Amino acid sequence: MPSRRVVLVLSFLLGLSPLAAGAPIAAQDSSVAAVELRVRTVVAGLENPWDVQPIGGGGLLVTERDRARLSVVRDGTRHTVRFPRAHVWVSGETGLMSLAVDPEFAETRRFWTCRGWQSKGRHDIRVSKWKLTPSERRARLVRHIVTGLPTTSGRHGGCRLLLDARTPALLVGTGDAADPANPRNLTSLGGKVLRVHRRTGTVMPANPFGNTTDPRQRLIYTYGHRNVQGLAQRPSDGAIVSVEHGTYRDDEVNALSPGADFGWNPGPGYDESVPMTDQSLPGQQTHAIWSSGDPTIATSGAAWTSGSRWGAYGEALAVAALAGERLLLMRFDESLGLVDVTAPAVMRRYGRLRSVTSLPNGDLLVTTSNGSNDRVLRVSPR
Repeated sequence: MPSRRVVLVLSFLLGLSPLAAGAPIAAQDSSVAAVELRVRTVVAGLENPWDVQPIGGGGLLVTERDRARLSVVRDGTRHTVRFPRAHVWVSGETGLMSLAVDPEFAETRRFWTCRGWQSKGRHDIRVSKWKLTPSERRARLVRHIVTGLPTTSGRHGGCRLLLDARTPALLVGTGDAADPANPRNLTSLGGKVLRVHRRTGTVMPANPFGNTTDPRQRLIYTYGHRNVQGLAQRPSDGAIVSVEHGTYRDDEVNALSPGADFGWNPGPGYDESVPMTDQSLPGQQTHAIWSSGDPTIATSGAAWTSGSRWGAYGEALAVAALAGERLLLMRFDESLGLVDVTAPAVMRRYGRLRSVTSLPNGDLLVTTSNGSNDRVLRVSPR
């Protein structure tokens, strides 16, 4: 369908937050100049689009979680890509979820998905590598990269993918499957960020548990997570952050480092009253670099902004919120200490926001997740 154009002028209101978890989302500061944003609908008529990634030449790959539908969008027109949809396990928060696209896609045609998988009455969550045909009408399975991510009812399926720009690694953010044993169990892949070779799924040499005998533990990069929904790598220094759903409080942005424990431990039972980062646990737990406090706004996908058109927000973390129905722009210093947070008013017009993708020219792609007539939005600073 034709693009709808909405041109609005936005005055950014900064959240002058202390450098601590649990800081407030927004406090006004009128000293920052206005920034003009343009928001356009790239494609509509979707249902819970979970991720969107560019494939060159203006084309986009889009996943829809509950429909288990993979699409290519060009010039505002969508067509369905054939792949083994019957094997996608859709339940609750799980279905066809995250995407990653090879930087050399024009030559390789490769991309990755993370999704629920079912076969012969059994299901798990898995990461798979695909090849898109030149006609863009069919995707051929190349191989499964990681299998056996835990599932229960489909709750807390996690499933965010990120290609490391500096190594051949693929990072996989997973959910705890609402199982209290998973986040701190180093033989389970639930409640973790995994780091694997993007082509083979084998262990990356610098993984913190790479010398252990357990093949699954060797894939783990960080642990103690509840439900990782976003992964983003800062262009200037390669720092990687995760975005995580809280309970009734304390959504988090976390700075990842090898072997870090982020302190989620809801057992026994699935006690969601415990802190997201429980400092009473054995060992050392890593505090979040941003937290929503109470209540949760259900933060989701994230990407770093880039380019002079963003002004003071030229390298800010753009984070989508589902329940909060907003886009947060978070500025951090060189050490990933929080500087301030703002929620652009224009982005409150579209309901629940799921994913954020940064384009080479500095624009952002943002997906809505309202359950019907959802959209891919293009957000352009100027």
